[in-house]
Amino acid sequence: MPDEVVLSVRGEAQRAVAPDAAVLYGQLSAFAPSKAEALALVRAAQDVLVTALSALGAVPLTAAAERSPLTWSVTSVATHDERIYDPDATAGRIFASAHLNVTVRDLRQLDEVAGTLGRQSALELHGASWRVDPDNPAWPPVRAAAIDAAIAKGRDYAAALGGTLRRVLQVADAGLLGNDDAVGEYEGTPAALAMGGHSAMPSLDPVPQELRAVIEARLLADVPPIA
Repeated sequence: MPDEVVLSVRGEAQRAVAPDAAVLYGQLSAFAPSKAEALALVRAAQDVLVTALSALGAVPLTAAAERSPLTWSVTSVATHDERIYDPDATAGRIFASAHLNVTVRDLRQLDEVAGTLGRQSALELHGASWRVDPDNPAWPPVRAAAIDAAIAKGRDYAAALGGTLRRVLQVADAGLLGNDDAVGEYEGTPAALAMGGHSAMPSLDPVPQELRAVIEARLLADVPPIA
């Protein structure tokens, strides 16, 4: 009579998809004799930039506008004495900066937005990153493929023991069945574009993103006794 054996396996699957959004990020900056003047210059540069982005349909990033085609946000503002980083700098000057993120969900606007940002003399562009939404329609088939991979592996193990797979006992995200070091789902970004300075912007091509799902499963198999 066959014995019941519990098999613990892991399954994973990957799929490359087009990104849902691009995030262009950079820094507005200015030098002035006082903190108030430096901040005023940065604010003025922000107003000019926001006017240009608004002409393209951009709106401030809020919870309600998160999925809008084009949004912008200022994530932090800072000031410091210029000599902190450059001891030979002009005495008494204050450096002010504001970090800016522009999220493009309508990727057909990507080059136009990048060109608008590149024309802002007070803005230094640092790079671009790519995002996939958590509800992207590619996620369910990737997760299903990870489960299929685990079941196929379980069948291989059962067959190697001379038995057959009977049923699935448990399915969980990687790490939930006891492996604390396991890596679960993630969205990979194979490349990001670095863009320093104020020169003419190159064309930006959306980078395919790799969605990866990893699951753990416990499966029940019927196997003959080991001789």
